[in-house]
Amino acid sequence: MNNDKIEILAPAGGFDSVVAAVRCGADAVYLGAKEFSARASAQNFDDDELVKAAEYCHQRNVLVYLTVNTVVFDSELEGVAKLIKQACKAGIDAVIVQNMGVAMMIKEMAPKLPLHGSTQMSVHTLSGAKALYEMGFKRVVLARELTKDEIRTIAEGCPIELEVFVHGALCMSMSGQCYFSAMLGSRSGSRGACAQPCRLPFSVGGVKDCHALSLKDNSIIDYLGELQAMGVASAKIEGRMKRPEYVACAVRACVESRDWGGVSPETQRLLESVFSRTGFTDGYYTDRRGKDMFGFRRKENVVSADEKLFSKIRSLYKDENQRVKVSFELNGKIGENPVLTVSDGCNRVKITGDTPCQRAVNKPLSEEKCKAQLEKTGSTQYYPEKIICSLEQGVTMPLSAINKLRRQALEELDKIRGTAKKYSVNEPSPLPRLVTRNKPIKRYARVKSAKIEKAFKDFDMVFVPVFTSSEQLVSLKEQGYKIGVEIPPAMFSLDDKIAEALKNAKNAGINDVYCPNIGAVYLAHREDMRIHGGFRLNFTNSRDILWAESMGFADAELSVEITINQIKELRGSLPVGIVSYGYLPLMLTRNCPNKCAGISCKACKGKWELQDRKGKKFILLCGKSATEILNCVPLKMTDKADLFENISFHTYSFTVENYVESVETIGEIHSYLLDLKDFTRGLYFRGVK
Repeated sequence: MNNDKIEILAPAGGFDSVVAAVRCGADAVYLGAKEFSARASAQNFDDDELVKAAEYCHQRNVLVYLTVNTVVFDSELEGVAKLIKQACKAGIDAVIVQNMGVAMMIKEMAPKLPLHGSTQMSVHTLSGAKALYEMGFKRVVLARELTKDEIRTIAEGCPIELEVFVHGALCMSMSGQCYFSAMLGSRSGSRGACAQPCRLPFSVGGVKDCHALSLKDNSIIDYLGELQAMGVASAKIEGRMKRPEYVACAVRACVESRDWGGVSPETQRLLESVFSRTGFTDGYYTDRRGKDMFGFRRKENVVSADEKLFSKIRSLYKDENQRVKVSFELNGKIGENPVLTVSDGCNRVKITGDTPCQRAVNKPLSEEKCKAQLEKTGSTQYYPEKIICSLEQGVTMPLSAINKLRRQALEELDKIRGTAKKYSVNEPSPLPRLVTRNKPIKRYARVKSAKIEKAFKDFDMVFVPVFTSSEQLVSLKEQGYKIGVEIPPAMFSLDDKIAEALKNAKNAGINDVYCPNIGAVYLAHREDMRIHGGFRLNFTNSRDILWAESMGFADAELSVEITINQIKELRGSLPVGIVSYGYLPLMLTRNCPNKCAGISCKACKGKWELQDRKGKKFILLCGKSATEILNCVPLKMTDKADLFENISFHTYSFTVENYVESVETIGEIHSYLLDLKDFTRGLYFRGVK
């Protein structure tokens, strides 16, 4: 790879895609193992295939990144440790992770193995990038929803490497923040099992079948030069579940854009034909969010990708890409065996021929003929940049002998280049023993505004929005409420405002902060405030809890995808809790579904409904910088609290309820919840795949 150029990073669901990517010019590929990959439906790689892929890529100057980017449960931690050992054996160049506990375990097991923060971490601010950098991550894969200016701000403000998605499918929800598939059918997007319910018809504003949760594929390939100038390290192509032909086409387009300054019309046509949802969008990058970003697969999109097209694309990568420069030096002396030395600049191989060179009877071997034979590397990845033939006058040898020397030298060079780099690997430290957490159980509440009634005085903590004025915070404290502030889950361009709001809260005597993402954690740490980790941080295993403990958290709210039985077995002494009541957010999206129907923010007035094919209605909750899509019925576990063991608090989330605006006792809230007939138990009993 040329370090002056932005890396072109290609997806590989199987070995055929590895070959397609490499031969079309990718600088790196990312792939998943059979487990712990956020694309579980892809072919993926077993242990032997992982070694094979790494050897193939390293022989061709291509890096290999392994995805371990799912949430992980305690029963799977041993499997993750085994996979990390295999990754080190294969010589993987970096591991892409979502789970903070897994990241901490990898750091312990293989300190020199580079870590890349997955887009599933939802990093979309400078604060989030700084947090990962200070934790020892080499790179972060930024959220797809960022604008050009937001990417530039992060690039200028933090030395961590940035990876940006430049082509491929665009989820409606921010990665790592979608619970739609899990809640509807137990197939978790955070575990690579997403059923893609978002691609089905959803309507808003009475507009039928407008596919309000389906965006066109993202494509900002035309801006690679701009991203490179910003300092972005890697241009990432989405598509581990796509065919090799798709991978080849997308890589080819990226290479042309980077190296030639633009994509040729023919490559652009192939790219649109191989996979499209009525075209592409650059809406997030160019900050032009709206109706034009929505699209879905139509019949004409499907039939355009036929065998004739695939055959044409396969011709792009039927031959090796001669991407590795080598130098040859052949020495031939009469009566001595010929010696060929080949070097790639780092490795050097010397091969001696089988038989001595002869004195020519008629015509001696010329330097031109010798070079012509050594130049015949077309079926390999090697390009002879320099050839020196040191031949004694009057010497000769069979051309077949030169060909054999060339083949043997390059084969030996292949072996050296494909040899895995060495990472020392340690066993992970054992988990601490099971402990019983604090009793009695506390009750927390999250509310949508600072206008709260007397009943909330009975809660052990009430989190109000972080932008609540100092005067209101002081007033609430004086009235006897135990108050904390909550940072919003979407923080696009809000770092400075949130930091100022935290200072104001602290000056008002508030020291508790509800943090739903890693950027929020960073800002709260900087103000030395008590951190309460939110469920959006996706705590699902004991090592996650140990990580939060090491970061000084006051407590951690567990993922809504964890089960009662899994909660019982969590290790560590940090207090943990669950969401016991509330309309759970199924998606966090920067482009509001209302835009699909052309509904403006002014017309929406901050609250709307989304309807599926069966008539179920999902609430759209505007948070200014993003929209939360709430479940059609609330989660209720308040009447099952006794079933939960080993937890320290229950969270009640009040977002759209009107009844709480007049309650005076917590008993009134419980009476209401007891009478609630239409609700869900979430995933605490059934779990996720």
